[in-house]
Amino acid sequence: MLKLKTQAILLAAIALAGCKSSMDFDETGGVKIARSACPAVAIATYTGDVTTFTSPTQRTVGAIDVTAAITNLQTSCTGETDPIGVTASFDVQATRPTAGPARQVVLPWFATLIRGGNDIQSKQTGQVVVTFADGATRGTGHASVTGSVSRALATLPREVLERITRKRKVGDADAALDPLTEPSVRDAVLKANFEMLVGFQLTEEQLAYNATR
Repeated sequence: MLKLKTQAILLAAIALAGCKSSMDFDETGGVKIARSACPAVAIATYTGDVTTFTSPTQRTVGAIDVTAAITNLQTSCTGETDPIGVTASFDVQATRPTAGPARQVVLPWFATLIRGGNDIQSKQTGQVVVTFADGATRGTGHASVTGSVSRALATLPREVLERITRKRKVGDADAALDPLTEPSVRDAVLKANFEMLVGFQLTEEQLAYNATR
């Protein structure tokens, strides 16, 4: 039951990832939407923080060993290359309940490239080392990951792009119709949409803890 629940949580995290477009208005007052072929980058829902405990059986505040969160997510993209390259970097801010000797904590992370909202293209995993100085209750770490996307797959077909960007005048039969309501156009846009989701590589128990606390 727990496995099915956490799988549903991960699918929800994928579905909640952001869209990569911006909106503006042209000189006639019409809406212009600028779409980038670069993957959007976001922290997957429920995976942006992790809590470790001193006991494998206790989940109380008194048993907390370390809590950590992904912060300062930064991205860069080589949007003019083929394949398109994307890099995500992030900091990890961690705390421990009481000060102690210098210590390092190793936390696993993942980065997943997703197409069309739920089609996983690739997954990378790694580890970030969080360092606590002697006597400090706060520690920090840093990690980065790179990925690539085929330009052809991330580019809208010409006929679809023309359908979306065609100027419409008042009085046209389809002037008030959103082309994205057409199934063929909507599906093409979805298939050309890529996202990179990053987060801590959690166990099923850790994921359930984040989702239900």
